Amino acid sequence: MTALKMVADNGPVDPSLPLRQILQTLNYGVALVDSKTWQVIFENAKFFQWFPPTADGDDKLDLRLPGFKAERATDRISRGRPYTQECNVKVGARSVPLSIDLKVLNDSADASVLVECRDLSKQKEAEYMLASYSTMSEKHARDLQREKERVERLLLNVMPRSVYEEMKEFGTSTPQKFDCASVLMLDFVNFTEMAVSQDPSALISELNDIFSAFDRISEMFGCERIKTIGDAYMAVSGVPERNSDHARNIAKVALRMRRYLEKRNAAHPEQWLCRIGINSGPLIGSIVGVQKYVYDIFGPGVNLAARMETFSEPMHITLCEETYNLIADDFICSARGEFEVKGFGAIRLYDLEGEVSRAR
Repeated sequence: MTALKMVADNGPVDPSLPLRQILQTLNYGVALVDSKTWQVIFENAKFFQWFPPTADGDDKLDLRLPGFKAERATDRISRGRPYTQECNVKVGARSVPLSIDLKVLNDSADASVLVECRDLSKQKEAEYMLASYSTMSEKHARDLQREKERVERLLLNVMPRSVYEEMKEFGTSTPQKFDCASVLMLDFVNFTEMAVSQDPSALISELNDIFSAFDRISEMFGCERIKTIGDAYMAVSGVPERNSDHARNIAKVALRMRRYLEKRNAAHPEQWLCRIGINSGPLIGSIVGVQKYVYDIFGPGVNLAARMETFSEPMHITLCEETYNLIADDFICSARGEFEVKGFGAIRLYDLEGEVSRAR
């Protein structure tokens, strides 16, 4: 009975109650077994409920306890170490997770083994809730990251990356003056008549395809698409990242835009004819708006590029003299003569024909 007293000594008991009665009231399973035969010597009601005897009435622990590894338990106990395992038992329709601990009662005459079985339901529920919360937190973090990336993509559609990074870090963007940058203005011939006579959805779908191709071309040469207004497309080189090759880059973009349209027109019934104007000069770049941000460029350089576009013939690229002087060594241009440009006076204009082929 010494072993049973040790079990009772694990917690406060009423000394007036018989020891066996105390053990039967415990909310966890307790049993004493023979360390050599694993025969159950004593068990309380909870242990009996969780691990009833076999149909043959066999009381051996290795037959009653699911997953019990007798050899491993014997080895550990012989070295004075506890044996632990977990298992699940059926109580009615419910599966109850249990923790099993075996240890030798050294002061018992027969070196009996004490078996303690505790219900892990609350612990498992807490672990499940913690795991669920962790999974939910990770999903929430992934959703936030995806939303952040989506917002970033949207903002990068309306402003250059360097401006976006400045806005993200400081909450504002400082207007910048550029002494010389190159601006491209493109417009389509007779677009208004096309929009009225054609199916609007199909027409806008084609325009979207064309502008998407223009975006890819601009990106290839480090240029920024500033905006589209109806059928007008504006791109700039040398803003917001200053670039000494701005004029050459914008000229390459213009030639490839025209080439793209020529190839497209050859394969499609709908003919898209553009006019392109290019100018190089001073301008200012800045974020405009408070609730709806847009990056825009201003100044004489922008206005003159728009004038160049209006002077251009269909599928031609018109340059002002300043841009011509910057690219003359690398591109083929033809002089158009001197024209009176509103707000700028007499200006010599050129048509951009192509790039100079250089032998390797």
